[in-house]
Amino acid sequence: MMDRTAKTLASYGLWALILLTCPPLFVVAFMIWLVTAPCDRRLRVLHLYSCAWASLYTYVFPYWTTTVRGRERLRDDRAYVIVSNHQSLLDILVLFRLYRHFKWVSKEEIFRVPFIGWNMTLNRYIRIRRGDRQDAVRMMASCGEALESGSSVLIFPEGTRSIDGELREFKHGAFTLALRHGVPILPIVLDGTLDALPKYGVTLRTSADIVIQVLDPIPVGGFDDGTALRDHVRSVMETALRRIRAERCGEVAAAPPAPPAPRAARSA
Repeated sequence: MMDRTAKTLASYGLWALILLTCPPLFVVAFMIWLVTAPCDRRLRVLHLYSCAWASLYTYVFPYWTTTVRGRERLRDDRAYVIVSNHQSLLDILVLFRLYRHFKWVSKEEIFRVPFIGWNMTLNRYIRIRRGDRQDAVRMMASCGEALESGSSVLIFPEGTRSIDGELREFKHGAFTLALRHGVPILPIVLDGTLDALPKYGVTLRTSADIVIQVLDPIPVGGFDDGTALRDHVRSVMETALRRIRAERCGEVAAAPPAPPAPRAARSA
């Protein structure tokens, strides 16, 4: 009973910390933007500050551990279409722990959140109005401009959060984008955030062992269309997710190996 009470108090304490610190941290972000934007075309400094801002909350909450694996696979000297599974609202916070440069693709409503959304606007992250086909065309064009300028873009290909932590079906957009601009897909698999904050609710109800696994980049040259690329990437991510969960249970040997790429992709 005492442990449950402590976790509930810590949960609301974290939300209070977020509410109290966002205004002054946004002021710092605005000052960084004013000073660096004229000479920092990709806003790399502001994004790095945003990584520290978001990561602050994952560092201080006593019931979370966050492990990042394979960060070196995400190189700052080239552009990727980064795709990640989506278990929880916390995914956005913990993915900043990558401390690598990218542009978020996020639903328009998040940009309206005071301070946090304003910082996203300063960073020139990319908004999408869900269900609006015309806006999806604009979003794809904005992503293309970011890629051509050397910035990676990060997309949740499931489109929304998973209820049970399993992978949902992937949408085509990220994979069409990668093929159109000839950049690799970089898959990232998250696990554990659903345990900390489920899709419905605001109480951080339990401790969480969060894992961020950056997988090997997947070149797109050998794929003829977005459907084949999408299905291959989803299969690779599903295998990685199973392996992470098998490791937690001490059953690494039970996890199947990663599926091979299609023949055309292997020969590319």
